[in-house]
Amino acid sequence: MRSSLAGVDVVVGGFAGNPSLTGANLSAMTDTDALAAVPSTVGTLIERLGIELTELSANRAVATMPVEGNTQPYGLLHGGASAALAETLGSYAAQVHAGPGRAAVGIEISATHHRAARSGVVTGTATAIHLGNRLATYQVVVEDDGGRLLCTARLTCMVIEARD
Repeated sequence: MRSSLAGVDVVVGGFAGNPSLTGANLSAMTDTDALAAVPSTVGTLIERLGIELTELSANRAVATMPVEGNTQPYGLLHGGASAALAETLGSYAAQVHAGPGRAAVGIEISATHHRAARSGVVTGTATAIHLGNRLATYQVVVEDDGGRLLCTARLTCMVIEARD
């Protein structure tokens, strides 16, 4: 079933438990197809953080996230929100990379926070630095709406056989 979420068409379902999304159709998708096949985020941390996916392929994923609602008590963007944005982007891209009958699961993430953000929207861009048969690693850069570097992260996902 298709629905619209933040201006992006999504397929209601899920990656890991839905063979139509963990199968061969993901690896053969165009960037537009991959973005359209993202499952619904209703009720997830992705929805809670306000993350909006705008670009998706095995090599690159881009999303935005508002600072408002994602701050720590001192009014700064919470580092955990930046890390969650990074893991979301890398995991989505790694799932597209995984291919027929496989799934991607995060096994390691590290993040360095360079400066704070108090307002606006941040943009995360995940870029593949290794796309192997068993591991996929992404560098994720989070910038404020002025293009200033806020956070750099590295996520490694293990590619495994999909489970029912």
